[in-house]
Amino acid sequence: MTLGSAGSSVVVPRNFRLLKELERGEKGIGDGSVSYGMDDGDDIYMRSWTGTIIGPHNTVHEGRIYQLKLFCDKDYPEKPPSVRFHSRINMTCVNHETGVVSVEPKKFGLLANWQREYSMKDILTQLKKEMAAPHNLPSHIISQ
Repeated sequence: MTLGSAGSSVVVPRNFRLLKELERGEKGIGDGSVSYGMDDGDDIYMRSWTGTIIGPHNTVHEGRIYQLKLFCDKDYPEKPPSVRFHSRINMTCVNHETGVVSVEPKKFGLLANWQREYSMKDILTQLKKEMAAPHNLPSHIISQ
């Protein structure tokens, strides 16, 4: 997140950025089907986070609650957090064995094309959209 007027910008420090994300995430996003928060309130570096997505309506995921782990390394938000589904899920952008969300552009472009302005909220809402995408319908996914 950068602030400033024409021609100038101020880079918001990592911890301030994460505090703002914490405040937003704990309130819930939109209809409340996506939320996130810190794993350990004592972690002064604010690295380990848990996300929750309630599966979108009219999909095989409807009503299911998915837990994810997000890890914001010291380079966040310059680099994306690592994202892993803790709950088992069958999506083309998720490794079926590890639950790790792919950083390959063709699988999950948001992480592959990460920009500093993106947030954990953006990741979770995009993953929710991916759950409803045609390429993630049961007939398009080959079980391993």
